[in-house]
Amino acid sequence: MKLHVLNTGFFKLDGGAMFGVVPKMVWQKTNPADENNMCSWAMRCLLIEDGNRLMLIDTGIGDKQSEKFFSHYYMFGNDSLHGNLAKLGFHANDITDVFLTHLHFDHCGGAVNWNESKDGYRPAFPNATYWSTESHWKWATEPNPREKASFLTENILPIQESGQLKFIERTGDFTKNAFPNMDVLFVDGHTESMMIPHIQYQGKTLVFMADLLPSTGHVPLPYVMGYDTRPLITMEEKRNFLNKANQENYVLFLEHDSVNECCNLKQTEKGVRLGEQFSFNTLFSE
Repeated sequence: MKLHVLNTGFFKLDGGAMFGVVPKMVWQKTNPADENNMCSWAMRCLLIEDGNRLMLIDTGIGDKQSEKFFSHYYMFGNDSLHGNLAKLGFHANDITDVFLTHLHFDHCGGAVNWNESKDGYRPAFPNATYWSTESHWKWATEPNPREKASFLTENILPIQESGQLKFIERTGDFTKNAFPNMDVLFVDGHTESMMIPHIQYQGKTLVFMADLLPSTGHVPLPYVMGYDTRPLITMEEKRNFLNKANQENYVLFLEHDSVNECCNLKQTEKGVRLGEQFSFNTLFSE
């Protein structure tokens, strides 16, 4: 089993939206904003190579949206999903599974491409099974007004229409052995039934944090995004997760931190706080 980090590019979001009720004078110490109050964020995915299975966790924002759409998010950098797949010696046709933590556009936009005539859409990974969960799929395809702008039908419906969609069953908040070497935690604060993969790798538990913990700057409990639909639930989910992650010495893989790929946690007099920050390859050898 091998894991590979796939950077799909960087974008910018309003710092206030990313930190909710936390004042700018506090959050800008870890996430400095530009003159437009925008902070830089990564869209970092993970590729799992395990026998005959090649699984991609999340897909970034993709490239099929309009120029106007992208102008709101200030995309920058030279990274792309398919370009970095190619650098690893893989092609879109090689992907067997696409695991989507949730269906907001910055996590699933790369799952679907234009068709050749650009009059419709098709899955970007033609041989893959796409994995979501039934309650979140319903939430995304019948969106509430708060999240409607984040759930784009062109990113979602073609997956089902192609027949490539399958659901991971949620019977509680934690599903063990959803896949070989992978358990899944379900959380509901950011959006309904977001999935947080826990991967057993080289003797450690690597947790793909998605939007439960977007960056190291979000470790303190009140640092909850304005995008979260149920912020009080997020705080309780974070509290439970951070305590367990610290006790079990989890390695946290950060999807959106523009600088740090991974971190761990430590216990302090003020509670669980950020520990060490490091690159994936610093900790894990090939």
